Amino acid sequence: MSDPKNPGAAPVTTRARILAVAAELVAGSPDGDVSTRAVCEAAGVGAPALYRHFGDKEGLLSAVVDHGWERYLAAKRERRPGTDPVQDLRDGWDGHTEFALRNPNLYRLMHSPAMRTPPAAALEAHRILTADLGRAAEQGKLRLAPGLAAQMIMSANVGVCLMLVSRPATFTDETLSRRVRDAVHASVFTPEVTAPGPGPAGAGTSTVPAAATHLGALLRQDPSPAFTPAETGLFAEWLDRLSGTG
Repeated sequence: MSDPKNPGAAPVTTRARILAVAAELVAGSPDGDVSTRAVCEAAGVGAPALYRHFGDKEGLLSAVVDHGWERYLAAKRERRPGTDPVQDLRDGWDGHTEFALRNPNLYRLMHSPAMRTPPAAALEAHRILTADLGRAAEQGKLRLAPGLAAQMIMSANVGVCLMLVSRPATFTDETLSRRVRDAVHASVFTPEVTAPGPGPAGAGTSTVPAAATHLGALLRQDPSPAFTPAETGLFAEWLDRLSGTG
């Protein structure tokens, strides 16, 4: 079957059409789940065609996951390593988070525990991360073995992304991913790499946010009789604002 939107394009195979429809339905589903019946109806095929190409629903979703990983890796494969591997790693973390936020249902499916065998593309993503960390190690910027550092970074990046896409009503801070990134990077890179610089880049090392966080916790645990409840609430709000400036 040819693509009516692009008559000059190569014919779209039945398998490709079913896969594209399934991925679209997953993206638009309230809970990220789809039925094989809905996929067949949207793709204009019978159930035997779907089962012939994918085996069953699990096989179809596995193919959707593979498709998602290929999309995720497309930009990474095209990227040329920069002179600063640490900046490449920062950009890689941010790109990972952006992909998750743009494709929440697909991302949850890509990292579902039900997918027991990781796709080859997922292993490739881990190799790319480890290679970037290897370049950092070569420049004397890594304090851990690249393999261990890769596991720490990948675990933290995936974890924060799953929270952002699974519990958006709770995890509302737009800076959360960056904060977790910087905290993890501080533990895997040498101190001079993550040392504060002039301006906003060094703001996170100020003692004010830490002190505000500590005082806010003490205030909630043991409110001071010197303040009315309204004053206590206002003071706690100010401390929360200060603690969020790191």
